Parts: sequence; structure tokens; C-alpha cells
Amino acid sequence: MSVVEEVRFPAAEALPMKVWLDDGDSPIDVIDALALSPFATGNQPWARSANLERVRPDASLMPARARLTRAAKEDDGRDSRLACGDGWTLRVVRFRNRSAVLTVTAVSDELARSVLEEATKDAVEPPPQEADHVDMGFWWTGAHGPRRTQRPITAPRWPAIRGNYSRAAGESLGSLMTVTPSDVNGRLILLHGPPGTGKTTALRALAMEWAKWCQVDCVLDPERLFADPGYLMEVAVGYDSDDDDHRWRLLVLEDCDELIRAEAKEVTGQGLSRLLNLTDGLLGQGRDVLVAVTTNEDLARLHPAVVRPGRCLSQIEAGRLSADEARAWLGSADGVGSSGATLAELFALRSGRASTLPAAPAETTGLYL
Repeated sequence: MSVVEEVRFPAAEALPMKVWLDDGDSPIDVIDALALSPFATGNQPWARSANLERVRPDASLMPARARLTRAAKEDDGRDSRLACGDGWTLRVVRFRNRSAVLTVTAVSDELARSVLEEATKDAVEPPPQEADHVDMGFWWTGAHGPRRTQRPITAPRWPAIRGNYSRAAGESLGSLMTVTPSDVNGRLILLHGPPGTGKTTALRALAMEWAKWCQVDCVLDPERLFADPGYLMEVAVGYDSDDDDHRWRLLVLEDCDELIRAEAKEVTGQGLSRLLNLTDGLLGQGRDVLVAVTTNEDLARLHPAVVRPGRCLSQIEAGRLSADEARAWLGSADGVGSSGATLAELFALRSGRASTLPAAPAETTGLYL
């Protein structure tokens, strides 16, 4: 059932408008509509927004003389508020992960700027200053479209974890860690190997080693990224850092087996084509964007277009450590068989969660030679 309701506010609040309401609308949707009213009607033609992370729990996110006119909370943790003042309107949405979005409309740009500055003053906790943290962005699609949040994550330095990888993988990863923008001659980083071989840890170390010139963003729903052109455009060309110095971006897509298998075209439709277009097609032109893909698949099972010469900046297999490498890592031969071990298995042995390791899985080719 749909209804049309005319919403009237006191003249001082200056938010007259008509709102269409139906069973699919929530109180937060109403606040969103009301917040846009003065901007849409031209009463407050200037707007400024801010996206905050690490918001202090006790931060009000409101100017001192704000008049709260609406407030709504959802089960998913969203807290939305609408406040007004002399010549301005402020919408604040807080999220459970301590991020927040603020939008101010006002009769002048200077007023919008000053209201936003007052609302956000001292509202954010400083980022961790520990040497083992690096900022990483996270993209996902929610009910209101693509969103990005940024968080400090723990990340090791490459020399500290070099021994977690086989000789061949360590040499390739070591070369990748030293890459600079002038060395980029391919836009795709392919990291493949069985589970538990340290692929994610290597990417965290890469984020640390490249921190001065490259922002690393992890896409949490890569299957939706390449199924939705609007989402892809937002991630590929719609985000720019506020840093004074230009930085490259590395998009991390973890466990994308279906996207890059040999039969990916039949399974995912345009997903593979859009991935390749992002790395060296028209979509990637003019944008300093790299893409890192991790997969558990063997290289022989991947689509030939993904692994063709010239496409990959780096193509690395993070495999099992040999028996000698595993015993050297562990400092003991106990529990390590002739087939070696994955990094996860070695940690299990060292912690006492396992006393012996299972035999390595047999190599199978199936339909792929």
C-alpha cells in the first residue's frame, strides 16, 4: 500500500516537502529525503560532506546550537539524525563499525564549511602509531550502494616473514616488494597456491612495503564488483584520495577462483572481461590502478587470457615448503614428512595443535592438461 503524505514543518525549520511512503521505506529513508529537501528546493543551495573513520564513542557530531528534528536507529546499527540551525541543515549517519557520514546544506558555502568543521572537530581518534600498522581500504556494496571504509591493519615487514615461503616464492615476492611506480609494466598481480600458504600475509606485507606510493584497497564482494558496472566504475574511477601527493591504488580480490578459471566466461559472463579491461583495457587507461588476485587454483586451470605474457606485473606460486625448508622453519624434523608442509600446517605443529602432518594431496589434472 502506498500513501502520499504532506509533511509540514515550522517555518523556522524550513523543510516543507511531499514524501511518498510505502511499506518498503524506513524512518532512515525519510530522514534522507528530508535532508535533501532544502538543497533540492534551492533554499540551501550549498552542500558539503565528510566521511569519518574511528569516530569517538562520545562524539556528538553536532554543532553546539543544533536543533535535533529527527532521530532513527536500525537493527543493523545505523543511527541517523537530522538537525537544523540558522540557514543550515545537517544529516548524520553513524555505523556500528565507528564510521560516520555527515552532509550539511546551507545558504552559503562558507556556512556549510563552518558547520561541518564544528560538527567534526575532535570527533576522530588518531590512527595507531605502531610501526606494524598500515591503512587499508575496504569496499563493499550495501543497501545504499558502494561504500568504502578505511582501517589500520597489522602488517609485517617483508624481511620478518621471508622464511615463511619457499626459495622460489620468496625470491619472486622479494622482487615484488621493491617495485616502484617506474617499474610497473603490468597491472595484474596473480598469487596462486593451496590454502594456508601465506598469500594473504604476503599481501599485507606488500601494503606495508608500498605504503609510501600505493593505497591498498580490499574488495569484499568481488563477484558483485564485476557483475555491476556501476559498482566497478565507482571503485575504478570514482574514488580519489585526499592526499596531497598522488598515489597508486592496488585493488585486492581474494579467492576469485570462479572469476579466472578456464571456464570463467561461461560461469561469470562478463566478469572476466571486465577484470581484464580494468587491468589493461579502456577502463584502466588514465588510472593508476593495479589488481591483485589470489586463488587456490593451479596455474594450469586458469583462463589463458589471465596468464598471457605482458598482463601480469607478477605471477607467484605460494606453494608448500619443501621438507628441508619446513624442517628448517620448525627447527625440528618431528612431524614433517617427505612432502613438506604448508605454512598453516607448520604453525599447527609449532603450537601443538597437530603432532604429524597429513600427506600432500596427489596432483590431479582432470580435464586440464
